[in-house]
Amino acid sequence: MAQADSRALALGVLAGAAGISLAIVCFRKIGAGGGGRVLHLRSNADHTAGSLGLQTGQAEVLDRLGALIHCVSELKEEVKALKDALPHLQDNVRDQLRGRSGDDITTRKASTLHRTLTRRKKASASATSEGQSSEEAESCGWYITALTDSEEEEESDDDRKPPQEPVDELTALLQKADRLHSCNGAEKAQGLNALLERKAEFDQKCQYLWRLSRAYADAHDFAVDLAEKKSCAENGKKVGEEAISINPQCAEGHQWYAILCGLLSEYESIQNKIKNGYLFKDHLDKAIELKPEDPLSYYLLGRWCYAVSQCTWIERKVAATLFGEPPSATVQDALQNFLKVEEISPKYSKFNYVFLAKCYKDLGQRRQAQQMCDAASAMNIQTKEDEEAQKELDSFVSSL
Repeated sequence: MAQADSRALALGVLAGAAGISLAIVCFRKIGAGGGGRVLHLRSNADHTAGSLGLQTGQAEVLDRLGALIHCVSELKEEVKALKDALPHLQDNVRDQLRGRSGDDITTRKASTLHRTLTRRKKASASATSEGQSSEEAESCGWYITALTDSEEEEESDDDRKPPQEPVDELTALLQKADRLHSCNGAEKAQGLNALLERKAEFDQKCQYLWRLSRAYADAHDFAVDLAEKKSCAENGKKVGEEAISINPQCAEGHQWYAILCGLLSEYESIQNKIKNGYLFKDHLDKAIELKPEDPLSYYLLGRWCYAVSQCTWIERKVAATLFGEPPSATVQDALQNFLKVEEISPKYSKFNYVFLAKCYKDLGQRRQAQQMCDAASAMNIQTKEDEEAQKELDSFVSSL
């Protein structure tokens, strides 16, 4: 009940009490006037008997009015108690939302109903002892019945509301990490520190570990020092490997492990570079198998296919010497992956349009290549990756 409603109810009670008092005064005046008229119409004997009967009737009515006033006083006390309880209503609701068990709620309902019924019985007993009829006793307890019905209705409304599970610490941390990753500025790199602070608590949770691997990739992109970049790539790859060992069916774990393998290959020897390339491809294939509608995996696979298609004969020979079979992919393979990205998520990124343009150019389809360049130019620059894509686009357009 709102405070405005409580004031209105209190004022109504006070007005009712004043009206009852006024009725008593009027009744006494009328009774006195009626007695005078009887004196003129009846004999002395009749006058005496009539006066006694009138006094007895007045006493009975006054007793009943007194009992009613007593009930009104109890109502005023109930209203005062309700007003005093309103400031604590918010705390009580918060306690319920934080997981109060059904038994506690049932106990509270039973306790409230018990107190209400006890008040009603006391009111009825008091009215009966003072000579009231059952109807008058019930009218004295009308507000108790209304209060009980109101409480039960509010509690039934609460029962119909879906329970709100409290957010645990891990969920809150993961939500914060996702929010920081979605940022476009340097704030994106803050996700790494936020996750590392809780590593001792959650280092056995796959959902935590793949996000930590992703945070290392974000920190790598914002790092300036070459040694720091390599350190981020190494640590991220290690964490990503832990994530997929805990849950081999996590698509994001495979996806970000592949990304860290690709980042680390930039700082490795030719042998490790080729090895990381194989790992990159294998885990991207697994990520697509587990989550076939993720455009990022197709974009990364398209980048891998395009890079392999541009390898020289010597590079392929070295890969064959080291691993027995060189990686194989064509420009057409790359094009299909980039087109898949556009199919799943139109206007996915500026870089995806740039690589579509490169594939079309290599396949001799210059008109389509120009269309992709136009589409890339139409996209706004919002991220650091967009800035790099724009630089590559400017260089590519001049070669068309």
